[in-house]
Amino acid sequence: MDTTERFSDRVADYVKYRPTYPASLVAALEARHGWEPAKTVLADVGSGTGISSRLFLERGYVVHGVEPNRDMRRAAERELAGFPRFVSVEGTAEQTTLAEGSVDAVLAAQAFHWFDRARARAEFERILRPSGVVVLLWNERRVEGAFLEAYEAVLRELATDYAEVDHRNAQQHVHDFFGAGGHETLSFPNEQRFDREGFLGRAFSSSYVPGEGHPRHAAMRAALERVFDAHARDGVVVFAYDAKAYFGPLEHAPRTT
Repeated sequence: MDTTERFSDRVADYVKYRPTYPASLVAALEARHGWEPAKTVLADVGSGTGISSRLFLERGYVVHGVEPNRDMRRAAERELAGFPRFVSVEGTAEQTTLAEGSVDAVLAAQAFHWFDRARARAEFERILRPSGVVVLLWNERRVEGAFLEAYEAVLRELATDYAEVDHRNAQQHVHDFFGAGGHETLSFPNEQRFDREGFLGRAFSSSYVPGEGHPRHAAMRAALERVFDAHARDGVVVFAYDAKAYFGPLEHAPRTT
C-alpha cells in the first residue's frame, strides 16, 4: 500500500482518539524561537486530521497544513473550519507545493517516519526562510507498567507491520537529518485516559492494527479486550507518553550513512 493511503480507513478513529500535544511544549518552542503568532507562518507537513495544526491556530499562527491523504485532509478541513488562518494544501513532504522561502518553521508531527528523508530535507530547505527551523514532534508511547507492557506485547504478536513502521525506528535518523548544525530536544509528559470504547478506538486508529476484514482482526480485538479487562481500573486505562520535539535549522548538508 502507498504510505500516503495507510490511514484512509482510520480517519474517524484518528480524529477521536489520537493524542494532542501539551500546551507547555508549544509554549517552550515559541519562547525558544521568539515566534510571534501574528507574524509567524508555519507549514505543518503530514498534518493529517489537523491535531498539531490546531495547537498553533489556537494561538493565532498562520498554518499551512500539507497532507497527501485526501480523507485525512478533508477531515482537517472540517475540524479546522473555524480557523481562517488555516490553509489546507494537497502536497507531500517531498513536494509541498509551497513557495520558496515562504515559512518560518516546518512542523512534522508523528509524520517524519513516513518521509523520504533526503528529498524532504531538500524541500524543507527550499520553503524555509533563512532563519527558519524544522520541528519534528512525536508522542512516544511509554512501554512500562503492566498495562502498557501487555499492550505492546499484543502489538508485537498480532499487528501487521508494527516493527517495520514503529516511529521509534526513525528517531535514530534525526541526528543525520539535521546534519552538522545539530538540533535541540524537548520532552514533556503527556497522557490519555480511555474507557473500553476509547481504548479500542485508540488501538484501531493505528495503521498496523488489523482492521475489519483482515484475517487477524478478530484475534486482535479479542486480545485487546483481554488486556483491557485485566488492567483497567474503575473502567479506565491510561496511555502514558513522552511528547518530544527535535528542532533546529537546516544549515548544512546532512551526513551520509
